[in-house]
Amino acid sequence: MNVLKANFKYNLCWFIIMITGFYLMNTLIMVGMIDSFIENMLVTIWINIILAVGLNLIIGFAGQFSLGHAGFMAIGAYTTAIITQKTVSIGGFYVSFIVGMIIAVVAALIVGIPTLRLRGDYLAIATMGAAEIIRIIINNMKITNGPAGMFNIPQFATWPIVYVIMCITTIITVNFINSRGGRVIKSVREDEIAAEAMGINTTKWKLAAFVLGAVTAAIAGSLHASYLQTIAPNDFGIMESISILIIVVLGGVGSVTGTFLAAVVLGILDTVLQDFGTLRMVIYAAALVLLMVFKPSGLLGTWEFSIRRLFNHIKRRSV
Repeated sequence: MNVLKANFKYNLCWFIIMITGFYLMNTLIMVGMIDSFIENMLVTIWINIILAVGLNLIIGFAGQFSLGHAGFMAIGAYTTAIITQKTVSIGGFYVSFIVGMIIAVVAALIVGIPTLRLRGDYLAIATMGAAEIIRIIINNMKITNGPAGMFNIPQFATWPIVYVIMCITTIITVNFINSRGGRVIKSVREDEIAAEAMGINTTKWKLAAFVLGAVTAAIAGSLHASYLQTIAPNDFGIMESISILIIVVLGGVGSVTGTFLAAVVLGILDTVLQDFGTLRMVIYAAALVLLMVFKPSGLLGTWEFSIRRLFNHIKRRSV
């Protein structure tokens, strides 16, 4: 009971911080300090955070090297595009979220049950192949408009919706990481053989993390499609999975705080360098190389900001 009360207290603190951020953003838009250009940048960063936090759960906490995140993102994006074009209403948008999540769960189970028995590079190649299969299927379906992609998707994903969903998915993921299940998947990451010897069903828990990561990717895909209003199969290729992986590695594998920081840094860097044309990618890549050379563990390593630690520190200082 005390643990539940403590978790409620810390979650309540995070909710207050997130509500404060929401009103701060709203105020800055109203006074004109945030224009449509900056708003687009922030929404892109928030979608990337949803994607990267889900992938960090799989790679950083469950220890499974997956390169198939773009495939699950494509499932969410196309599900939302198809449903919202046929039922142009906010209700249809939320229904598309649920349908996309269900399809992502089914796809994650189909992909995860055989592939999560593999390890390391073999798992990465298998998940990359699965994502490519999803993309090719989408590329050859009439309902998805094939290689041409889908256009004029109704825009229901506004910045408040993206912000709120980013907050909710992060809180759910972090609570899972700090739960009994989270401790189990960390033990599997550290030593799978020892975990099995203790009677833990390692495949089941690895699959649970994989499915939750896939669901968050589908949610991000739905927001991506509805906000940008246009998608194509090539948007969800291997390079998209690698882009998400870069955020995870740059921030620190196993650090949700690092994922937030890396998504913000890369989002701002990408926006600032847009005026440099083709040279932008060279500067972007060089910056990444320098960061990884001087900080190979990522910007924050495995360090995590914790409200609990902050409270404990304040208590010690006050004694």
